[in-house]
Amino acid sequence: MEPRESWAALAAGGVAGVCVDLILFPLDTVKTRLQSPQGFRKAGGFHGIYAGVPSTAIGSFPNAAAFFITYENVKSMLHHGSTSYLTPATHMVAACLGEVVACLVRVPSEVVKQRAQVSPSSSTLRILSHTLYHEGIQGLYRGYKSTVLREIPFSLVQFPLWESLKDLWSWKQGHVVDSWQSAVCGAFAGGFAAAVTTPLDVAKTRIMLAKAGSSNASGNVLAALGGIWRTQGLSGLFAGVVPRMAAISLGGFIFLGTYEKTRQLLL
Repeated sequence: MEPRESWAALAAGGVAGVCVDLILFPLDTVKTRLQSPQGFRKAGGFHGIYAGVPSTAIGSFPNAAAFFITYENVKSMLHHGSTSYLTPATHMVAACLGEVVACLVRVPSEVVKQRAQVSPSSSTLRILSHTLYHEGIQGLYRGYKSTVLREIPFSLVQFPLWESLKDLWSWKQGHVVDSWQSAVCGAFAGGFAAAVTTPLDVAKTRIMLAKAGSSNASGNVLAALGGIWRTQGLSGLFAGVVPRMAAISLGGFIFLGTYEKTRQLLL
C-alpha cells in the first residue's frame, strides 16, 4: 500500500468517525441508559442527552483513523497472492486487527463517555479526573477485553458482509459502486451485526459502569453475561437492541459512505 493511500485511509477514517459519532450521540446515550443496571429513568432518561459528548469528540478521529489505516494496510498485505475464495477471511483478519488497535484509543473515551451518560450532572473532565484518581490508568481501560470481544465478532460480521454486498452490487450493475451505494451496504451490514452482538454490548456496558470492587468490575465477560441472564433473562441480554440497531444501521450508512467518499476525494 502506497503512503498516499495510507494517509487517505487515515484521514477518511477520522472524518467518518467524527461525523457518525457526533450525529448519532443522542441515540447512543439512550442505548447506554437502557443497558444501565440502575435503569433508564434513574440513569437520566431523556435529560442531558449530550452528556459525555466532549469525550466522544476528542476520541472519534484517532479511533476511526487507527482502525482504517490498520484495516486497509492489513487487507492490502493479505490480498497479495491470495485466491478469491479467501477474500472474506482476509477482510475478517484485517477487521479484527483494526479493532484491536482502535480499541486502545476507543476504550478510555468510551469509559468516560458512558459514565457521563448515566451521570449527566457531572462534567466529562470531572469524571475523567475522578476515574484517574480512584482507579488509575487501568480504570480508563476497564472493559478493554469486553470491548474487543464485542468489536471482533461485530467486525467479523459487518466488514466481510459490507465488502461482499459491494462486490455483488458492482457485479450486478457492471461497475464499481458509488459512495451512496457503499453507504446502503454499510447500513444493512451494520444493522445485522449490531443485532447479533447486542448481548456482548450489554455485558461491556455493565462492566464499564460497575462500581470499583464489584463483581462486574473484574471485567469477566462470561460472568457478566451469566449475571444478566439470571436476573433479567433474554430481554436483559438484548436490552437496547432497537436503538443499537437503529444507531448502527444509520451509523453504517454515514460512516462507511463518508469514508468511501472522502477517500475517493483524497486519492
